[in-house]
Amino acid sequence: MNRTFRSVRNAVRNAVGRAGRMSEPRTSARPARLLAASAALTVSLTMLTGCGAVLDEIMSGGEPPRDEPGGEITASAEADAFEILKGDCIDLAALAGYDDHAAGEEYEVESVPVVPCAEPHTGEVYAELVMEGDKFPGEKGMAKTFEHWCYAEFEKFVGISYDESVYGYTGFYPTKDTWELLDDRTLQCIVSSEEPVKGTLKDAAK
Repeated sequence: MNRTFRSVRNAVRNAVGRAGRMSEPRTSARPARLLAASAALTVSLTMLTGCGAVLDEIMSGGEPPRDEPGGEITASAEADAFEILKGDCIDLAALAGYDDHAAGEEYEVESVPVVPCAEPHTGEVYAELVMEGDKFPGEKGMAKTFEHWCYAEFEKFVGISYDESVYGYTGFYPTKDTWELLDDRTLQCIVSSEEPVKGTLKDAAK
């Protein structure tokens, strides 16, 4: 099953050097982690209504190589979309479908290209929110929560507000199907850079 991916919200400098906001963030995933195709979801849902064994098979594997005890990624890999953690670094340019969707769109993803943060990358998971409640808030409600949460957490992480920064943000959040079938409650924010960077963007203040 896929997760919803929110396409990148880029920060673009204007004539006076301040960052401008593109209309909407770019969404890249829905039930897998919003970012791929609905066809995959349809197949997954059909299989998931069977038994727990099928679910375990679908959700198994795809865990990226991590060190102990820190849990940092140690080698480039295609990670299951549900195995992404706060602090992970991502090669957004290599993300399937990433360049095919405009800002403000959502799509489904099954896997995410991760790399050690010491290596060049264009995305870093900077915040994570585990939501509560049994009822899915709706697609609009989920998108609104994503926007507000990631926007607010951006400044805490980068060191300056999104509106002033040269960086953008994107991320993952649950869909109705992952919420109800997989008990998916995790929303993740990813700071994005147009040019590859090395190391963390925490307190980059630019």
